[in-house]
Amino acid sequence: MQDKPVALVTGANQGIGFQIAKDMVGHGFTVLVGSRNLERGEAAAKEIGPDAHALQLDVTDHASVATAAARVGSEFGRLDVLIQNAAISNTGFRPGVSVEEYSKSTRPSVVSIDEMRAVWDTNVFGVLAVHQAMLPLLRGTPGARIVIVSSGVGSLTTNSDKAFHYRAIFGPVYPASKTALNALMLAMAIELEPEGIRVSAVSPGYTNTNLNGYNGTETLEEGAREAVRVALLGPETPTGTFTRWEGETIPW
Repeated sequence: MQDKPVALVTGANQGIGFQIAKDMVGHGFTVLVGSRNLERGEAAAKEIGPDAHALQLDVTDHASVATAAARVGSEFGRLDVLIQNAAISNTGFRPGVSVEEYSKSTRPSVVSIDEMRAVWDTNVFGVLAVHQAMLPLLRGTPGARIVIVSSGVGSLTTNSDKAFHYRAIFGPVYPASKTALNALMLAMAIELEPEGIRVSAVSPGYTNTNLNGYNGTETLEEGAREAVRVALLGPETPTGTFTRWEGETIPW
């Protein structure tokens, strides 16, 4: 087992995941850059620096997840922090189409069930698959922590407020996948609390990434900071939390 703490960031070859990985290296971690495409992961790891290592990881492919977990165990021998960032917002977003326009095609009355399944496969089931595969490594590392990158648009309480600016885009595909992800996170936190493994969800805000067609208003640095802050918290901090920068609680 190596001396430096190890963090795995899924979906880290670009966007918020890339910035999280870069920041974690800056905090003294060896970082595994999870990427569905290995070449893109290798390019990202090279850009970050020698403490970053590409890890082929497609969260929707069970063989890929199992192989990644085996590699982490054999090559690094530990996993201190798992940051579950990999996510998709859709499978058919067209350049130049606003989020508001796209959301009209995802109303419950007209949404494609296949589209919903594809997004949930990554955002919900993929998260659970990685969680189960990496859990033995996390359990073997004292003070381990899991951070799940969710979204404020998944808050049922917030979306129930007619004054909420993004209420109109709440639908069964991306927003509801984050609602389900929050529930999954809480279930993980409840199970792992007796073992001392902390599990938290964070919202990066409306960050300018490929996820939203680069329509976001916040920078990558701003989007990554809450995930990194929570990843670095000590072992006596709360578990099962849902926050945005800086530690502001988001209602369920």
